[in-house]
Amino acid sequence: MGEGDPVSRVILHADANCFYASVECLYHPALREKPMAVCGDPKMRHGIVLTANYPAKRMGVRVGQAVWQARQICPQLATVPPHYDLYTQFSQRMRHIWEEYTDRVEAFGLDENWLDVSADAMDIRQGALLADRLRQRVKKELGITVSIGVADNKVFAKLGSDFKKPDGTTAIYPQTFREKIWPLPAGDLLFVGPATVRRLAQLNIRTIGDLAQADGGLLKSVLGKNGLVLQSYALGRDSAPVMPITASSALKSISNSTTTPHDIATEEEAKCVYFLLAESVAARLRQHGLRARCLSVSARTAELNWSSCQITLPIATDVTSDIAQAAWGLFSRRLRGLLPLRSAGLCCAQLTAADAPLQLSFADDPALRIKRENLDKAIDGLRQRYGHNVVQRGVVLQDQAFAALKPKEDNTVHPLPFFGR
Repeated sequence: MGEGDPVSRVILHADANCFYASVECLYHPALREKPMAVCGDPKMRHGIVLTANYPAKRMGVRVGQAVWQARQICPQLATVPPHYDLYTQFSQRMRHIWEEYTDRVEAFGLDENWLDVSADAMDIRQGALLADRLRQRVKKELGITVSIGVADNKVFAKLGSDFKKPDGTTAIYPQTFREKIWPLPAGDLLFVGPATVRRLAQLNIRTIGDLAQADGGLLKSVLGKNGLVLQSYALGRDSAPVMPITASSALKSISNSTTTPHDIATEEEAKCVYFLLAESVAARLRQHGLRARCLSVSARTAELNWSSCQITLPIATDVTSDIAQAAWGLFSRRLRGLLPLRSAGLCCAQLTAADAPLQLSFADDPALRIKRENLDKAIDGLRQRYGHNVVQRGVVLQDQAFAALKPKEDNTVHPLPFFGR
């Protein structure tokens, strides 16, 4: 079978290059050719590099570095704060382009999407030509670039999108993938994280080819069933479908965390922060039309030790006061002994649609619940129109530094969709 022969599937993986930085450069064109990075605010102890443009990457700036570390490597580095609403708009505009060509589009975060463009007589070569057209459209219509991988499965398509950056197309053919894929480090394969890389290295498995040719029994004994799944990926055996889902509809949880301007030293300060986080998470639940049944809180101590715990709520909810009281109660029972804290987090999971039927308990007061829901909606409307601080809870005013936090705007977390099975 030749490279132009039809295959069972043709999958594209489109990855926007340095997405946050690329969008920012559209609004700050003077930074386009200079080293720049999108970062949190060092004054608020959020000084982490979220993304960097290619001039900065060539100087050694990397995602996850502290801003002070990045500036040691690259003294001329320009930094800008993140604007998540703007990135979401560009993500949606990219998706509108993809959906002109196929209704099978699966988001993998804001900046990455799989597209299933399979059709009669479609082959990898034609898929690559389509990818070139898509790249040109994004560049012309949005002003940013994407790199696209083309393969007969999702795993190899994602690998392909990493080959030519920025603004390149890489086709991986079923007949010749070994020459291109197997020499790559095992850590380049989807779902092979740092811990798995270390365990594989102990077995002298360092490349994707090593993983593909390893003894299956040995992999299973060390990594369990996941070892055999990863080996099947290395062999190009991935039948996972492209799920027609957006980044928001694929949410399995909604969470927020914040590193506070100074350590959380007292229970009063902890209550302030967890109520702020509850407001943020509850507002995002309502924004996405969801309710949550499971809640967890996390805390990182001043020594950077991390702990978490969770509970199941009596009924699914998106009411701020329900989530805040449950979070504070859980922290008080389980984590208060960890004070002082450097950062705190709150996560809601087991999500259901907000219009799904609720199984109420005898202790629940439906009229009071409706009042609380209406109050939240009114506050959401005021904040959308006049800004977050137009309405604040009294509990958050005990510390002005904490009261200035805006977790929903400043610390938006965009969970990745799970790899559809």
